[in-house]
Amino acid sequence: MTLLEQFRLWLATILPGWEWLAYVVPAIVGIVVILGFVLTMVIVFIWYERRLLGRFQIRLGPNRLGPEGVFQPIATAVKILLKEDVVPEKGDKVLHWLAPVIVFVPVLMIFAVVPFGERAILADLNVGIVYVVAISSISVVGIYAAGWASNNKYALISALRTVAQMVSYELPLILAIVGVVLMAGSLSMTQIVASQDIPFFILQPLGFVIFFLGTLAELNRCPFDLLEADSEIVAGYHIEYSGMKFAMFYLGEYGHALAYSCIIATLFLGGWQGPLLPPIMWLVIKALVVFSTIVWIRGTLPRLRVDQLMAFAWKGLLPMAIINLFMIAAEVLWLPETMLWIMGAVNLILAAGLILMWSKLFTLGGGRVEV
Repeated sequence: MTLLEQFRLWLATILPGWEWLAYVVPAIVGIVVILGFVLTMVIVFIWYERRLLGRFQIRLGPNRLGPEGVFQPIATAVKILLKEDVVPEKGDKVLHWLAPVIVFVPVLMIFAVVPFGERAILADLNVGIVYVVAISSISVVGIYAAGWASNNKYALISALRTVAQMVSYELPLILAIVGVVLMAGSLSMTQIVASQDIPFFILQPLGFVIFFLGTLAELNRCPFDLLEADSEIVAGYHIEYSGMKFAMFYLGEYGHALAYSCIIATLFLGGWQGPLLPPIMWLVIKALVVFSTIVWIRGTLPRLRVDQLMAFAWKGLLPMAIINLFMIAAEVLWLPETMLWIMGAVNLILAAGLILMWSKLFTLGGGRVEV
């Protein structure tokens, strides 16, 4: 019997007729815990990225406000909240207010199905990964609404790029998820973690690479951060936002980075599983490793052009995601479970060969583009 079932039984005993509290109270507690976890980790991620980028760029990074600069994100938040909220005179004021809410709220909803331990999950849905894909897709509506409501051509162009980019990269990302589902035999996030006696990034390295690159594009992170290309469209879709509204976009960006880091850790790195440390610590450590790689890429690679970005999705990731799906389906069908390590070795060789072959067959376009 789970803790939630025990609580419901105890409540029915002492307060007959008030059984509905057994659903409301855990929900409120879960929401408060998730909100606290997300906001705390977002502050940690902001500080961590600034310090890590400083190391990559051979400089110190923030180190004055508090020990090692730990209070700098708090100072940034206070500064943003004190700024005046300016709304364009000819913009859509209702949508302008609603857009940052649509971007930020889905971040919190994603964590409802992220398992922090064997039984530490708010809602163990049997279609948990489908829920994650559906909820994470809502943010694109908020970004497009922000661009439209701002009555600014640069914001609108950035919002349109967002729609094109996120729809394009969702296809290979979802196909990579299907490979995980085939191997786990379940859509439940807890079952996916439980089935990883060997982490899935070893068994299907190509699917892991495709999912990780698709995640970078979904997060608008380098080298796919065309939505905020300063030289072309100034600050992107949130150019007309300030104060608390801008802060919600900022929180949404890092909240999505945290959510996707936890999802990658859950789907491919064994989730909360690990020796000695508490389960939630293992999940946080793995999420930090994923986020460190994202920051490393930001500090290393230049930004792609918009035509290269779209070509990489449709000519590169999508065909390889389809091939990876057929490979995993064939192996699940024909290979016995005792040959998992052999499956991992074979898939690593095939992944290296496919990436090398695709890089020779398809080019993303180079040189100068005249308009």
